[in-house]
Amino acid sequence: QVQLVESGGGLVQAGGSLRLSCAASGRTFSTYTMGWFRQAPGKERDFVASIRSSTGITLYADSVKGRFTISNDNAKNTVYLQMNSLKPEDTATYYCAYRVRAYGAYDSWGQGTQVTVSS
Repeated sequence: QVQLVESGGGLVQAGGSLRLSCAASGRTFSTYTMGWFRQAPGKERDFVASIRSSTGITLYADSVKGRFTISNDNAKNTVYLQMNSLKPEDTATYYCAYRVRAYGAYDSWGQGTQVTVSS
């Protein structure tokens, strides 16, 4: 079992920046995929970004391309989400997720961190 702990959420004005972190612990593997998802009130959970540890290949939702950057530190089993040029529509609870496989469902989820962007 892998435990994920997110941090870095908060309140920011539109146009501002935040950096989220997600640390994995427990039965971690050297090769993994970690991703970020978000869920706004009354809406479904949506994919934001992901990164594959072995290749560094990243994927982004169209809505965040050019504004958000996902990165990881393999030595620390930590993934980051740098969010720039934030918009009110980025307001959501952000969740970190972890899987061993390159594709498919995620195996573990964090508890979420709230990001609120004021206009």
